[in-house]
Amino acid sequence: MKKFINDVNNVEEEMIEGMVKAYPQYLKRVEGTNVLVRAEKKTNKVALISGGGSGHEPAHAGYVGRGMLDAAVPGPVFTSPTPDQILAGIHEVATEQGVLMVVKNYTGDVMNFEMAEEMAQSEGISVKHVVTNDDVAVKNSSFTVGRRGVAGTVFVHKIAGAKAEAGGSLDEVQTIAQKVIDNVRTMGVAINPCTVPASGKPGFTLDENEMEVGIGIHGEPGTHREGIKPANEIVDIVLDKILADIDYSGTDVAVMVNGSGGTPLMELFVLNNHVQDVLQKKGIHVYRTFVGNYMTSIEMQGFSLSLLRLDDEMKKLLDAPADTPSFKVLG
Repeated sequence: MKKFINDVNNVEEEMIEGMVKAYPQYLKRVEGTNVLVRAEKKTNKVALISGGGSGHEPAHAGYVGRGMLDAAVPGPVFTSPTPDQILAGIHEVATEQGVLMVVKNYTGDVMNFEMAEEMAQSEGISVKHVVTNDDVAVKNSSFTVGRRGVAGTVFVHKIAGAKAEAGGSLDEVQTIAQKVIDNVRTMGVAINPCTVPASGKPGFTLDENEMEVGIGIHGEPGTHREGIKPANEIVDIVLDKILADIDYSGTDVAVMVNGSGGTPLMELFVLNNHVQDVLQKKGIHVYRTFVGNYMTSIEMQGFSLSLLRLDDEMKKLLDAPADTPSFKVLG
């Protein structure tokens, strides 16, 4: 295993410390926890919390800041944070207006965030949650009951975060978050696996000429393996699956071409080139495009494609100012 690390047992700790030292204007660490919160606490507005296993950076701490999250709760690599860590995050950012938790649909995440929600509610804190499940590849996996929550979660952070920043009530912020979930679909492909530091070996193997279609963000298998194809043909496979799940015809969409951590930007832009051409031919108007690493899988060579069907409210919130370490919208 070749990695720029010191001790596999300290990777998450050193990563968190490194993030705080890199972005002190955005982040601070809650003492005695792994929880990262805004350097300046938001007041009199709904607070947003998300989190999950480490290894998906910049998700989720990279989205802590104005217009997006108030707290991120990282667990060990590809492992859910514990309920007490999540509760510590709730305690740190909760306001009288309440807290919305954005949870990806993985069994451990859902269970632990719901436990923290119940504990917070028993203390009189108003907490609600939504569960993202944007992956169209598989209905169930070794990690989930139902569809997995993947890169489309970033759109939930952005749009719900903007609604909270604008002063929306907890019910309103939850409603818009759910609207995003209902209208976003994602699918991924990988050509090389990642290695979890603690295991020291790749999570799966692919032959030199193979790709995994419908891969999960933890390396979970997708729909099938097949021979690697030119980029345009791979995009067609992914888009066909996404477009069969929601009727995007005649609508405005946001596009996210998300790298899995080991895919060069050059290749992501090659993929995006065909995405844009196909959508234009199908009469689907691209309102805004995001290309880069937003929800990674350590150093996996792969990508995912997300489409979000937009209405006027979502457009306005997507365009609203955001200032975080890894996601910025000028306004």
